[in-house]
Parts: sequence; C-alpha cells; structure tokens
Amino acid sequence: MDWLSVRELIIDTIKLIIVVFIILFLLIYVVSITQVVGNSMNSTLKDGDVLVLSKAHYKIFDIKRGDIISLDYADTKYLIKRVIGLPGDDVDIIDNQLYINNELYEEDYLDTDLVYDNFSLQDLGYTTIPEDMYLVLGDNREDSLDSREIGLISKDEINGKIVLRIWPINKIKFF
Repeated sequence: MDWLSVRELIIDTIKLIIVVFIILFLLIYVVSITQVVGNSMNSTLKDGDVLVLSKAHYKIFDIKRGDIISLDYADTKYLIKRVIGLPGDDVDIIDNQLYINNELYEEDYLDTDLVYDNFSLQDLGYTTIPEDMYLVLGDNREDSLDSREIGLISKDEINGKIVLRIWPINKIKFF
C-alpha cells in the first residue's frame, strides 16, 4: 500500500466519522422520529402514523395555538396533542364549541360528528392560563387523554413540534 492510498483511507475515514457525528447530533438535539399510538388525534393523525419531531423549533420560535406537539407524560410515555390555550387565555368548551377568551374559535380539523363534555378552565382551578403553561387537547375529543384530565402542561414538558408526517407515504404532510 502506497502513501497516497493510506492518505485517502485516512481522509475518507475522517469524513465518515464527521458525517456520523453530524447525524447523531441532529438526531439527539434537532429532530427525531416518533409514531402516533392511539386514536386521540383522529382524524388529523391516525394510529401508526410516523412523524418528524423538531426538537429545536421552540428554541427559536414561540409556541402557537394550533401547533401539534409531543409532550412528556408519566415518566416513560409521551403524548401527541394540539396546543389550544396559550398563557393568558381563558378556555371553555360549551356544546362542542371551543371558546377562547369568550370568542368562538373555529376548529376545521375536527370531525363534525364528535360529541364531548363541556369544559371550563375553571374546572382545573384557573381563571386564565398562567405564564409558561399551555392547554392541549386531542383532535378526537371523545377519546383523548389531554389537559382536561392531566391538567395544564408546562413549556418544559414539551419535547417539540410535529413538523411532518412521513408515513403512510401517500399521506405525507407538513404541519
């Protein structure tokens, strides 16, 4: 083996190591792949859908109403929900209609035949959502473990924003 071959091998090995470190960095700190488990986000997301989670999104941007997020729940589990209430908001659900700060909020992503219980932020002991806290709900309000049961979530519990559905392949979609 001559010097040029050894040199090329060393350079190629260094390039490969750099690529592996970049990929590991991205997977640990920037994005990850997650999967929908359950029916709480029907009809927007279905059980088994594979999603791309941006872990860095909320380090740059603010959390917005309507964002679909992943959040920590019960040590080893995570939930995928939609952000409904932001800090300072008052939220009520009356006769399957969402009211934010006493104004009707249109939710075109919900199935029209859903029937679910009334809810008030006061049921959780708040008049408005405190700073750095959020109210999250599943799109399938009849079958969703969300803020109505687990309470408001803190910003620290949010893992990131769901930015892309990659499976099933015929339903690829950016969020």
